[in-house]
Amino acid sequence: MMCGLQGSGKTTHAAKLAKMLKKEGHRPLLAACDIYRPAAINQLQVVGAKADVKVFEMGQIDPVIIAKQALAHAKDYGHDVLIIDTAGRLHIDEALMDELKKIKELTSPNEIMLVVDAMTGQDAVNVAKAFDDAVGITSVLMSKLDSDTRGGAALSVLSVTGKPIKYVGMGEKLDDFEQFHPERMASRILGMGDVLTLIEKAENVMTQQDAEKLTKKFKENKFDMNDLLDQMKQIKKMGSMKSIIGMLPGVGDKLKDVDVDDKQLNRIEAIITSMTKAERAKPSIINPSRKKRIAAGSGTKVEEVNRLLKQFDQMQKMMKQFTGKSGKMNLRKARKQLAGMNFDKMTGKGGGNLPPI
Repeated sequence: MMCGLQGSGKTTHAAKLAKMLKKEGHRPLLAACDIYRPAAINQLQVVGAKADVKVFEMGQIDPVIIAKQALAHAKDYGHDVLIIDTAGRLHIDEALMDELKKIKELTSPNEIMLVVDAMTGQDAVNVAKAFDDAVGITSVLMSKLDSDTRGGAALSVLSVTGKPIKYVGMGEKLDDFEQFHPERMASRILGMGDVLTLIEKAENVMTQQDAEKLTKKFKENKFDMNDLLDQMKQIKKMGSMKSIIGMLPGVGDKLKDVDVDDKQLNRIEAIITSMTKAERAKPSIINPSRKKRIAAGSGTKVEEVNRLLKQFDQMQKMMKQFTGKSGKMNLRKARKQLAGMNFDKMTGKGGGNLPPI
């Protein structure tokens, strides 16, 4: 049973949880028991369809009856997990708690998971305590951890309720969902980034074979615009640029006020896809007239095309320096280069140099 205040992200995270459970081999069913919020049922159907998970709904009748029928339906049709999306309120009230108690009594859920908005800060503690006292939560899910907040409320929620934080929501996409790791949260709170999660995200979108193939291309100076386009698509799968930057030690804090526009990746993608096969394979052939054509085709300016070509050239030179004769990354050179990178110039917002690695 998912519970929480309105706006905490219960409905979306119910679908995220369902999608994750389906990947693990389960057959989840989502139950639409929020009959009060406008379009709540429709929202669950939309996110359920994206997660490829069935949604049980009976319209705007008594949510207690819906929950009971959903449980019977799950048993009859072979669903091994039922996720009940309950109603929320803008604030805690008696009517809300009474409804949750009735649903709990009729369905006897194995898990009562409270969804807490990390952006509410220490107010999350009061919410968690109120729900725990009323219905007896068994676990917590923290949403919106992709925001500027570091998630310090997680420590307080755990301390006050004694209930474990099981999952965290890291963005708006259904895949922006992961298990909670205490040591990684501690790292994040201390401003030390979360490199382990970043590595896991990278491993999910790129195999070791892909990485070796890419390194070989850099070594042989065969990395072209097609490869850059592929890498950008992989990065987009890892989540928002802001969330990725936030996982880098010593960088997240310095760039927390910088507006990172994910649409910029789409603009670069548009520029590359407006190039011919020959231009992508050998960008050096792109002369002024070609630049004008590419800019017109991608809906951008010639200056943006020039900027991309310059950055691509610099990246090739940098990667050539990093890669030794063995085809492996020269970490000493990479560290020296990264330590000297100036974020003032890159962002225009200040932030100084990266600390030594």
